[in-house]
Amino acid sequence: MFKRLSAEAFGTFWLVFGGCGAAVLAAGFPELGIGFAGVSLAFGLTVLTMAYAFGHVSGGHFNPAVTLGLAVAGRFDYKDVVFYWAAQVIGGTLGALALFFIATGAPDFAPGAFASNGFGELSPGGYSVTAVVTAEVILTAFFVIVILGSTSAKAPAGFAPIAIGLALTLIHLISIPVSNTSVNPARSIAVAIFAETGAMGQLWVFLLAPLVGAALGAVLWKGLLERD
Repeated sequence: MFKRLSAEAFGTFWLVFGGCGAAVLAAGFPELGIGFAGVSLAFGLTVLTMAYAFGHVSGGHFNPAVTLGLAVAGRFDYKDVVFYWAAQVIGGTLGALALFFIATGAPDFAPGAFASNGFGELSPGGYSVTAVVTAEVILTAFFVIVILGSTSAKAPAGFAPIAIGLALTLIHLISIPVSNTSVNPARSIAVAIFAETGAMGQLWVFLLAPLVGAALGAVLWKGLLERD
């Protein structure tokens, strides 16, 4: 179990450090040309690389919502869910801490939103809480469906990390303007701690909506899509 939890912590560290790092350190410099598309790709690449590195160790969840979805789908033992959640939150928070430490090395750095999620005035596009919840539930549901489908026994072997990474890239391309994209409670917790906005007060949305979406995706997969 220790190795599995370590893999989840390291993988979630990399997801937060890499994805949020692209947003905090690089997206603010137009001459680098990454913008929303670059940040979206960064998040996808973190999951793709860690899934290949650690998928055989822990299953490569790196996301409490994914862990719950896999448990609902019968692919993961419920008794281990809380342990995975703890490892993911710890790893993600350490990733955000490392990113914060690096970012403070710039003379004019101000944390601001620090890549945190939000609705209303904290949404990049000013989207309402209803719109944000809807987006987070739908996108997390489809993310879990992609994970379940690409890792099923009848799927082509060896390609699951690519499909999962590309799915997360697409999710960010859709929803960065809406909520700054969570679909991952550990990622949301990690950066909200360091944000100088009201991100902590809105965190409940980015804990609840992805978990509901993940459970919904798992139920849809099991009931309608899984082949016998």
